[in-house]
Amino acid sequence: MNPLVLAIILTILPVVELRGGLPVALLNASKEGVSQGLIFLIIVALNILMVFVAFFFLDYLHKFFLRVKSYKRFYEFTLRKMQNKIDKFEKAHDSIGVWALFLFVAIPFPLTGAYSGVLLSWLFGLPRKKSIMAISLGVITAGIIVYLGTIGITSFLG
Repeated sequence: MNPLVLAIILTILPVVELRGGLPVALLNASKEGVSQGLIFLIIVALNILMVFVAFFFLDYLHKFFLRVKSYKRFYEFTLRKMQNKIDKFEKAHDSIGVWALFLFVAIPFPLTGAYSGVLLSWLFGLPRKKSIMAISLGVITAGIIVYLGTIGITSFLG
C-alpha cells in the first residue's frame, strides 16, 4: 500500500487521527516527491473535515447505531476510557470555557484528538460554532506539535 494512502487512512481513524497519520506521511513525503508543507496541509485539513463528519454522525446516526449491540458496547467502553479526561474537561470548562476544548484537542495525547473533542462538545451541549473553531484550532496546534516533533526526531536520528 502506498504510504501516503496509509497516512490518510490513519488520519481518518478515530483513535489514531493526525497523531499517527502525519508522521507516516512526513516520513514518506520525500520518497514520493511531495512537499512536507503540502502533506501537513492535507493531513490537517482532513482531520478538521472529520470534525464535521463526527458531528453529523452523532447528530443523525448515533441513535440508530445504539440499537446494534457491538456499537453500543464500543460506545460505552469509549466513554468509560474517557471518563477521567471528561471529568478533568468538565472542571476546566467551568472556569475557562471553550478554551478547555481547544487545549484538550491541541495536546497530542491518545484519546484527545478531534473525535474526542467532538464527543465532549456533543455530550456537554457546547455551542457548535465555537466548538468547531476550538477543535479546528486544536487540530492545527496538535499538527504543528506533531510536525515539529517528527522533524526533530528524524533530524536527530539522521
